[in-house]
Amino acid sequence: MPKIPTLVEMLQSGMHFGHTASRWHPKMQPYIFGERNGIHIIDLEKTQAQLETSLNMLKEIASRGGVILFVGTKIQAKSIVQKYAEACGMPYVNQRWLGGTLTNFQQLKETLKRLKMLKDQREKGELKKYTKKEQLLLSREIEEMEVKIGGIQLITRVPDAIFVIDVRTEKTAVKEAQVTKTKVVAVCDTNVNPAGVDAIIPANDDAVKSIELVCKLACEAIKEGKATAAKVVADKAASDKSASATVVTETA
Repeated sequence: MPKIPTLVEMLQSGMHFGHTASRWHPKMQPYIFGERNGIHIIDLEKTQAQLETSLNMLKEIASRGGVILFVGTKIQAKSIVQKYAEACGMPYVNQRWLGGTLTNFQQLKETLKRLKMLKDQREKGELKKYTKKEQLLLSREIEEMEVKIGGIQLITRVPDAIFVIDVRTEKTAVKEAQVTKTKVVAVCDTNVNPAGVDAIIPANDDAVKSIELVCKLACEAIKEGKATAAKVVADKAASDKSASATVVTETA
């Protein structure tokens, strides 16, 4: 389990700054400490507790081989989401959420299949059989698909959970997750409705340092979960090998 940041570390990252008090959502009231100069201040002790719950959920899902889709398309989150999703070997969406990514996964699979086919043809030099104009159009199609679905091109099934930076910005993703009964772990600022979120992380969802800190922790939790899964597989293989050797010895 990743070490939960201290209150000082969270303060330094700006996690405590919410939105203006006039823009708050009543369902976030339990996580609000107070108000300062018209700005809501998030109760970081509550954030610490929620982080522990959320990271445990991510770790548990990863430990059983689950897939966690990172989602963050707002400008300040894009590169951070990609960085940490790639670091823990998970898919991500950091451009635009394509409607139906979860609820119409079969259609998405067809699009992913086409992207893979075109990339394979390009690598093998098979696109040269087309006219120059056709090659140009296919190259553009590959580039456009890479931008839109590049982060999920290796996904083979509906993810077990989505890790979301801003549920207001990613409301379509959260709604689709509810329909498909996909777990939602999300950073929730004081202005959002956390309904539909299974594990709430009350924190500033605009500050780069805040987003970076939470994504890093999520990445570490997932890595730990995957390491646990790998150990279980290795232990089982060793146990099976030992059992086989015992059988052979007894037979001899």
